[in-house]
Amino acid sequence: MSELKIYNTLARDKQTFSPIEPGKVRLYVCGMTVYDYCHIGHARVLVVFDLVQRWLRASGYEVTYVRNITDIDDKIIKRALENGESIHQLTERFIIAMNEDADALGVQRPDHEPRATQYVPQMLELIRKLEQNGLAYKASDGDVNYSVRDFPGYGKLSGKSLDDLRAGERVDVNTGKRDPLDFVLWKAAKEGEPDEAKWDSQWGCGRPGWHIECSAMSSDLLGDHFDIHGGGQDLQFPHHENEIAQSEGAHQHTFVNYWMHNGFVRIDNEKMSKSLGNFFTIRDVLKSYDPEVMRFFILRAHYRSPLNYSDAHLDDARQGLTRLYTALKDVPAEAGGLEAGEAHALRFAEALNDDFNTPVAMSVLFELANEVNRSRSPQHARQLKALAGVIGLLQRDPSEFLKGRADAEGGLDEAGIEELIAARKAAKAGKNFAEADRIRAELTAAGIVLEDKPGGLTEWRRA
Repeated sequence: MSELKIYNTLARDKQTFSPIEPGKVRLYVCGMTVYDYCHIGHARVLVVFDLVQRWLRASGYEVTYVRNITDIDDKIIKRALENGESIHQLTERFIIAMNEDADALGVQRPDHEPRATQYVPQMLELIRKLEQNGLAYKASDGDVNYSVRDFPGYGKLSGKSLDDLRAGERVDVNTGKRDPLDFVLWKAAKEGEPDEAKWDSQWGCGRPGWHIECSAMSSDLLGDHFDIHGGGQDLQFPHHENEIAQSEGAHQHTFVNYWMHNGFVRIDNEKMSKSLGNFFTIRDVLKSYDPEVMRFFILRAHYRSPLNYSDAHLDDARQGLTRLYTALKDVPAEAGGLEAGEAHALRFAEALNDDFNTPVAMSVLFELANEVNRSRSPQHARQLKALAGVIGLLQRDPSEFLKGRADAEGGLDEAGIEELIAARKAAKAGKNFAEADRIRAELTAAGIVLEDKPGGLTEWRRA
């Protein structure tokens, strides 16, 4: 099999993957800030890095996968105060909702899911080291800031020079920053903030800045030098740039070997944003589409490419997934697992080893489905199901998927469909073919495809 190659944002190139410890991979991904429901941008991060960890495990690596939860920040405090509830009540509710959404999308749980509030002592220790190394200072407003100009490597991930960054910054007269590029490590407590948003420290009562949490949690769970760090493209700067500055500034050596960033989600070719009003939560989408359709839609695009979301693209994804499930319905898979040396499996592996190229891997699945339809081979059906299973698809009973959910599809429920099929059968038996045709047309208009089988049996699926 070919070697795994990963596009490393830090190197701006595809590189052969070589783990720090042979046979083991340590992977950290920036997770959710839990003050609202997850949107389809979050869905992409969840599904993309679920694919990454699945393929690493399928390739024989022992993986430790960490995806954090940010359960303290300005937006969380503001929302909790607006709702008249505690921070813990708010974050716990949305952590449960996040896990419901992830489970629906077939996302496997990470090995560790640390919460920022559980790691404040580790963050304080990291800030202490940075101060000791001359990279952190307490400002006149009580905040502790990172001194960006004192870290020589700043800008290496984003490719931004300090002069370019400086040109876009404005000095906020209300802060004690020495330089507008400096960022906060520890925020001094403010009047009116709830007690649960405050911790004691040697710099006074306060709470951690956003960037420090990932440096502290990743190094505690994976060590201060690990293999892969992932997240959305929007986090490349400043969040991941600041993580490098903090971690390498504290430990004085390389932080992460490979940086992976998934592309933006666009809505009808416009960047998704709340201000534009083109913002969809996962659960909004799942009211109209099966969760596996959404997973298929996300994986059909290469993770680094922009993902253009629209109903038309989701409808197309549903049709594609229907084609695959139809092949498995007509030719049930024989028992057994994946045949790794088979030609389709080798091309599938070649694709995923080329920077997780899911569009090419998907094309292999469709080739296999065509082969199943042509040869009626249970062995090919088994191989199709097994390969798709590697990326979290096609593991349900085909009839279950093809019949769909009435609530998701917005149409007739199963009982109503069966009732109309029975009425059509009775009409045909009574030689009332006009009525039988009318019922079939009604079902077709409702998105129901009928297949008349030998012996008077009629099977159905949603279009």
